[in-house]
Amino acid sequence: MASLSNIKPNIGVFTDPKHNLWLDEAQPSVADIQSGAALEKGEVVVEIRSTGICGSDVHFWHAGRIGPMIVEDKHVLGHESAGEIIAVHPSVTHLKPGDRVAIEPGIPCHTCAPCLVGRYNGCERVLFRSTPPVPGLLRRYITHPAVWCHKLPPSLSFEDGALLEPLSVALAAVERANLRLGDAALICGAGPIGLATLLCARAAGAHPLVITDLDAGRLAFAESLAPGRVRALRVAPGDAPEALAARVVEAMGGTEPDVALECTGAEASIGAAIQAVRFGGTVFVVGVGKNEMQFPFMRLSTREVDLRFQYRYANTWPKAIRLVEAGLLSDIRKFVTHRFPIEDAVRAFETSADVKSGAIKVQITNL
Repeated sequence: MASLSNIKPNIGVFTDPKHNLWLDEAQPSVADIQSGAALEKGEVVVEIRSTGICGSDVHFWHAGRIGPMIVEDKHVLGHESAGEIIAVHPSVTHLKPGDRVAIEPGIPCHTCAPCLVGRYNGCERVLFRSTPPVPGLLRRYITHPAVWCHKLPPSLSFEDGALLEPLSVALAAVERANLRLGDAALICGAGPIGLATLLCARAAGAHPLVITDLDAGRLAFAESLAPGRVRALRVAPGDAPEALAARVVEAMGGTEPDVALECTGAEASIGAAIQAVRFGGTVFVVGVGKNEMQFPFMRLSTREVDLRFQYRYANTWPKAIRLVEAGLLSDIRKFVTHRFPIEDAVRAFETSADVKSGAIKVQITNL
């Protein structure tokens, strides 16, 4: 455990509206951490030890925005993190220095209508780490409400703890899509979220399973996660949704999917999912796409297809910890293909953004 008398300078990974990416001094300052001034009631100081790079981080860097969420100033990235408690406010009694925690990055208000019914992912005043203008977690040290720091069991590493955030997206998707034992499931996209969704669908007993993607390497990785249980279909740019849907049904042995979990947010992929599912089936969109899209309305209408969407997650971290600890979802550990120290964060982002790198999940460490 770090001593407050000899902690390192606090640095973070920043971007800005000009799409620069660099390391710089971050808050809280070392002086404020050491004096206790950094802490407010209910908060802890966490030394971040592992942080995964999400596609949204790369998008904020490259595009400067996701929908209405716009980088308008110097901005800290990162929201998939785990670390070690190094200081606590006197009001915090369930955590102590030395505890290892996974950080849930959203800070809801607890008073709006979604919060009061337990769906705090829809909080009207949420502060979500890394979504502009709220600074992210890619820093050596952060302050965070203790209630959103989930204690890790001894069997889970900091690396595991950082993987709980993308796993939470997949857990929320499988639960809200009502995926059940024996359902035929289509998963669109073999990025980290699609792969995590595949693990959850496998654990839920979905069968048959088909996953689609543009990249042959990621599809091979997907097949290795569920050998003999998942069929991978490579998509080519410009493939007609109807033709891809027919290939999906063929790969399922003539069975139309009960549920399609769309993890790309791409218009053509959503269209193919709509074309593929059975009468009364569900297309559940997990991925994030452009502001406006065109969907095959009459296919949705005449087949009574439920088209549903997801926004983040709620109440998933305790479940994710139990499932990884029990081994049901421990294969998520295989996702981490590249690791970089925080001092080499720019190269880490470049690797994550490079489709030729073979990266599944890139993590930045502070050891």
